[in-house]
Amino acid sequence: MVILSADGPVIVEDTCLCFRALEGLPGPYIKWFLDKLKPEGLYKLLAGFEDKSAWALCTFAFSAGKEEPVQLFRGTTEGLIVEPRGPRDFGWDPCFQPEGYEKTYAELPKEVKNTISHRYRALAAMSEHFSKLKDDTAECKKIKLED
Repeated sequence: MVILSADGPVIVEDTCLCFRALEGLPGPYIKWFLDKLKPEGLYKLLAGFEDKSAWALCTFAFSAGKEEPVQLFRGTTEGLIVEPRGPRDFGWDPCFQPEGYEKTYAELPKEVKNTISHRYRALAAMSEHFSKLKDDTAECKKIKLED
């Protein structure tokens, strides 16, 4: 584990691809699995399993700086691991088919993928948190002005 000290706000992101048949693996190790196996190998990894379901998970961690707690914001997209289809320009997208769609992440138009992806959902959770903070701060200022 690497521990960094920051004097100001920090955001870090992690993405996982988790297979139910493998009890969540490859999970955070997806980068290394993909590097060695490619999308075809990820699909073949589940050849002996009936369950091809998976979930994509993105986590953003935020800290305002020293001595401040770390806040986590997660987004999940359920789906299936399928034989790779579509462009090969972004990681495991060709073999992940989100639930409710007949196309893989790679085949979906970017405008669609960007509204259903695990990363979008994690960012939406973080955005909602900061919007609420902003609204709460504005309300506090308003109350102080009225006092």
